[in-house]
Amino acid sequence: MATFEFPVRVRYHEVDAQGVVFNAWYLAWFDEAVTEFLEARFLTYRSMLDAGYDVQLVRSEIDWRSGIGWGEDVAIAVSTARLGTTSFDLDFEVRRDDGTVTCSARTTYVVIAVDGSGKREIPPLIERALGAPDPLRR
Repeated sequence: MATFEFPVRVRYHEVDAQGVVFNAWYLAWFDEAVTEFLEARFLTYRSMLDAGYDVQLVRSEIDWRSGIGWGEDVAIAVSTARLGTTSFDLDFEVRRDDGTVTCSARTTYVVIAVDGSGKREIPPLIERALGAPDPLRR
């Protein structure tokens, strides 16, 4: 499957006193992008919850290369990096229109049961949506 891209226009309130996007907003963007990534692959968040599953972020590693400012248009690229038994990694890149990567990240998610009973093996409906690993970060 091709890498998914989620468009973002930097909003005024996302920019800090240095004139660039405040670092916490990247995790919020990645969270939005995950939902859209899965939905583009025919797994809505609601259907995952209705099937009894949710995903929980357990680790994120982010590397910034350059800042982006108010009003800039970027794309959040998302790709499956790894599939484990109960967890998976997604790679993210924040890309300018010219393809320049301003930030990259790898985030680990664990599949959990919505009833609070703990982690679960990755079910087929989530595995199908994630697809074969094709990491952005090498």
